[in-house]
Amino acid sequence: MHPSDVLFQGKRHPLLLPACDHYAGSSKLMRKSMALQEELGPVFDITFDCEDGAATGLEAEHARLVAELINSAGNTFKRIGARVHDPRSPHFSLDVATIVGAAASNIAYLVIPKVESVGDVRKVIEFVNRHAQAGGHQRQIPIHVLIETHGALHDAWEIAALPQVECLSFGIMDFVSAHYGAVPASAMRTPGQFTHPLVVRAKLDIAAACHAHGKVPSHNVTTDIRDTAVVANDATRAGGEFGFTRMWSIHPDQIKPIVKAFTPRLSEVNEAAAILNEAVQADWGPISQHGRLHDRASYRYYWTVLQRAKLAGLALPDSAISLLTPAAAVSASAAAPSSPPESI
Repeated sequence: MHPSDVLFQGKRHPLLLPACDHYAGSSKLMRKSMALQEELGPVFDITFDCEDGAATGLEAEHARLVAELINSAGNTFKRIGARVHDPRSPHFSLDVATIVGAAASNIAYLVIPKVESVGDVRKVIEFVNRHAQAGGHQRQIPIHVLIETHGALHDAWEIAALPQVECLSFGIMDFVSAHYGAVPASAMRTPGQFTHPLVVRAKLDIAAACHAHGKVPSHNVTTDIRDTAVVANDATRAGGEFGFTRMWSIHPDQIKPIVKAFTPRLSEVNEAAAILNEAVQADWGPISQHGRLHDRASYRYYWTVLQRAKLAGLALPDSAISLLTPAAAVSASAAAPSSPPESI
């Protein structure tokens, strides 16, 4: 049996997504992002932004452009998604009809902002699925939900449990603003975003909800656009202290620091490969390595290390490749997760 089948028997494999989610709104920036993804490979996702990217009065044209680019030959890796307007916006229905109707087969995911409850998300999923089916698409598009309202945070665990939802993303600026001055603006950026109790609570709830249901928690944006040291610090803290496995980028200079921060170190990859290869020899029974006990609990951790390293494009040692190679289908699904088999 393949390691992933042994280690997750009877359980849904936890979803893995590229560590960086890069947002682009204008035509120029969308095309530039596609060119960069072509250059670097699918180590980051691109989210085309309708909510903040569309000029007032040109929302319909922008949605058509998003669909056109997602369907274009430039979408080499099929790792481009789109953030639509919020469900209460008059432009939401048109965004979904245009983008899903035309590009359901090629879009990686839809990002839904400003939901107020799990009920909102259920309605959105039903609406998206209807438009996909009306366009002759049987595929269920993965849904990413922005947690940026009090109601969404309250329902985060129920939202993460929905089969078609694969990612919860923290919208820190709207979340802080929703406190109407009770939370200071300094909590939108470092160091306040990692120390203010209400913001810390929100981040921990989102991460915990995602990990409980095998979904991906995505950390908020760093507003210091060009200071890569700040971006790297934020990404390191988001992953190491708060359990996030993905983070927003709003400038091309932020992509590489984010990917690097979330990529396992080569020493950890080598350790993971050594432990798992010895586990294979022991038919996945307990082993002792360097005086430490390892069993299937730690094997699952180290297997995820290898998967994350592969997803980040890290050059893997032969001992790791030998573990990953037999699972071509599994590795491909980790790099480009398919839609869950059941709808809401």
